[in-house]
Amino acid sequence: MELDTLIRLNAARQSRRAVVLATEVEGGASTVLVEGEAWPETLREAAGKVLLSGKSGLAEIAGRSVFLNVHLPPPRIVAIGAVHITQALARLAPVIGFDLTIIDPRTAFATPERFAGVDLVADWPEDVLQARPLDGYTALAAVTHDPKIDDFALAEALRRGCFYVGALGSRKTHAKRAERLQQAGISEADIARIRAPIGLDIGAASPEEIALAVLAQIVEAYRRRDIGGAAA
Repeated sequence: MELDTLIRLNAARQSRRAVVLATEVEGGASTVLVEGEAWPETLREAAGKVLLSGKSGLAEIAGRSVFLNVHLPPPRIVAIGAVHITQALARLAPVIGFDLTIIDPRTAFATPERFAGVDLVADWPEDVLQARPLDGYTALAAVTHDPKIDDFALAEALRRGCFYVGALGSRKTHAKRAERLQQAGISEADIARIRAPIGLDIGAASPEEIALAVLAQIVEAYRRRDIGGAAA
């Protein structure tokens, strides 16, 4: 592997950006395709497919065999709120392959006893997300029902381009939330990205069912996300 190729791959990994290394089987010429950057038109469709599936493989492109090696940042969920729903989510997320962090400044809720083995941070999102920033491979689920805790995290998730942003609450609650976010400088287009009420509509009632609905919606958003890759 050429040094320049290795440098670009490592830089993408360190910045949690997806990358596809397209290598011609005959001749070995390689092209590095970083998600969000311009790609050659001939590689866009095939590279886009492996990014969404996460599976490397051979493709026939313009009469040539090309091996597409995909490198994806580990997808993660940041949940705002140490509540019954996130207790259930903590059991489900690892099964699907998502890392999970739970943030809640309310120390009565955010206890190791309630969230054994979970990456739990008992602090305000404003402070935590400065040290541990969100990104395009993060799903943000806000479930505290407390604007003082949820609103900053939601705004930050929209600013950082999280692939999924969801919030617990009725449509009436969300309408008030949208007003607050607009006042905080978030555009209507960005606010429209928030999935609220959170989760797929499966008639969920229990915390476990709501967690399942949320996780299913996160998976849907992840597999159908906009991968960019405009033509070079």
